[in-house]
Amino acid sequence: MRKKTRVLIVDDSALVRSTLLSLFNTDADIEVIGSASDPFAAAKIMETVIPDVITLDIEMPRMDGLTFLRKLMTQHPIAVVICSTLTEKGSESYMKALEFGAVEVITKPKVGTRQFFEESSIRVCDAVKAAALTKPKKLTAKPMIIQPKLTADAMLPKTRTNCLKTTEKVVLVGASTGGTEALQTFLQGMPIDSPGIAIVQHMPEHFTAAFSQRLDTICQIRVKEAVDGDSILRGQALIAPGNKHMLLKRSGARYYVEVKDGPLVSRHRPSVDVLFRSGAHNAGKNAIGVIMTGMGDDGAKGMKEMHDAGTYCIAQDEASCVVFGMPHEAIKHGGVDNVLSLKRIATEVVAKCRS
Repeated sequence: MRKKTRVLIVDDSALVRSTLLSLFNTDADIEVIGSASDPFAAAKIMETVIPDVITLDIEMPRMDGLTFLRKLMTQHPIAVVICSTLTEKGSESYMKALEFGAVEVITKPKVGTRQFFEESSIRVCDAVKAAALTKPKKLTAKPMIIQPKLTADAMLPKTRTNCLKTTEKVVLVGASTGGTEALQTFLQGMPIDSPGIAIVQHMPEHFTAAFSQRLDTICQIRVKEAVDGDSILRGQALIAPGNKHMLLKRSGARYYVEVKDGPLVSRHRPSVDVLFRSGAHNAGKNAIGVIMTGMGDDGAKGMKEMHDAGTYCIAQDEASCVVFGMPHEAIKHGGVDNVLSLKRIATEVVAKCRS
């Protein structure tokens, strides 16, 4: 029998603990070993059983989640998924959570419609299973029917590519688990005159703005959260906002992005498949495609479509991935031209664009 992912829920709200338990019970690969109202109760449970993954709230009595996370990662590292109601006002806490070693930060599910519950189940369960595949690093002291998995057809039909010739290149990037660090490495390697870049990183609503702002301060190029209608410009990277799909569009020689609502595609919103299919339609051989670390297969089909349209496509190699899921699936689908370590991707992209 396949080993289940053992989860410990830590949240001061009894309603949230109950909701998360219900969500996890929809997935046969997850087993909840206990729930705790604060870190002290969680520590008591872990005296007898060690979970594979902890879901952790930030705002709790007696000890806040960030303090507990830091203590945990300096003493006995365990994969942690922060499950919080953080908004833009709490985005600093989000960045601290990643700094202290959290694998994922997801939005706390709310009681709502059946569709909302089903979408939350997909997001939360996938985040936990992705976290279980990671190897946490020690921090130095300093039963319901799930909606069918939709393809990019839900956002735009698959049609024949019809791209005008142009010398202007565009780079399309997809990433998920481990992508925050991977994107930092990639973007810091891009020169100030780099081609325009459009990125889908699986990340909750509101957090992409803070993530973009942080990257903007440490990269040569400009980095910003995409707004509907933004032009793809040289020396700039646009990151899809959380909970919105982002598509590449073209008007004459101008590339721009469309940011819009829509259903989960390949279990995600934003979806890499949606961005990549739009790239196949509107850029073709004028594009460079990059798929990075992440669990699942989002982006695999879209990258194959780009590849068939003449796009040069790169996958991050297994050794440098936190989770070698999305790149592996893209390779299996036959849409990858080159497999490179993370540190070599920026150099390869620049070279291909200049050639």
